[in-house]
Amino acid sequence: MTTSAIDDRRAAKRRADRHRYRDTRLAYLLLAPVVILLGIFVIWPAVYAGFLSFQDWSFYKDPQFVGWKNYADVLTDPLFVATIGRGFLFVLMTVPPMLVLAFLFASLVVSVSRRFATVLKVSIYIPTIISSVIASIVFVLIYTYDGGILNAVLAAFHIDAVAWIGDPAWALLSVAVPAVWLGMGITSLIMVAAMVDIPTEYYEAAAMEGAGWWQKTFYITMPQMKNVFLYLLITGFVAAIQQFELPLVMTQGGPLDSTTLPNLFIFNHFRNDVNVGYSIAAALLLFVVLGSVSALVFKFINSERLVD
Repeated sequence: MTTSAIDDRRAAKRRADRHRYRDTRLAYLLLAPVVILLGIFVIWPAVYAGFLSFQDWSFYKDPQFVGWKNYADVLTDPLFVATIGRGFLFVLMTVPPMLVLAFLFASLVVSVSRRFATVLKVSIYIPTIISSVIASIVFVLIYTYDGGILNAVLAAFHIDAVAWIGDPAWALLSVAVPAVWLGMGITSLIMVAAMVDIPTEYYEAAAMEGAGWWQKTFYITMPQMKNVFLYLLITGFVAAIQQFELPLVMTQGGPLDSTTLPNLFIFNHFRNDVNVGYSIAAALLLFVVLGSVSALVFKFINSERLVD
């Protein structure tokens, strides 16, 4: 190899390095604002919250280090443990029914004409843009013991009225119903998008083999949507266990704490307890619960057994 060829290669390498350095510098410049905002509004508050969780602190006095006492107090508080269990129960009341109903609705949308499908998609999405507070008030009116629509329907069939949000046996279920209604819109549209993305050749081949709707659903549609199901499962789990507005407006956590979910428990302590460190410790423990369950589900999603 001649000296000229070696020099040309070195010059080309230097030019490539300059371009790479320029691209890298531009990438860092573009990322800098996001990283700065993330540090100011996410990382620093999280670190400071962790610091305060080890303090006996309120708005009326300086922080005093107490070690793990706040965490011990939270973990030994039977109400906190009960709210975590109640949160998982609320997940079971809301997420599976919402996924099933959304799947059935999405199946209907993809099976009708495009014009009618548009009407259906708009109608199912309307609850999503309604405020949770407004939805809570509407459902309180529906559940009213005297004069509520639901008890009026029961009376028409000569069935005694039920204290839907006044009876601990029914209160949590009564809160779960509007939660499902509010979450149906976006869940259904995500499923519609997933169904539309399935190649039609699969259904055509199944039809040639004489497969009916049930066979196509169980052997084509559902397997092709398994990752969408798991994504909606984890997002639904997080949204359900963090539900706050519905129990706050509808029942204020009652009766007898039967609708006090984790976020409402933390809010009540933050509002009424002079030790803010206790509330922060409870919030961080809830974060650990959510993070652990989410990590397990995402590990399940990323397993070779599920993801092609």
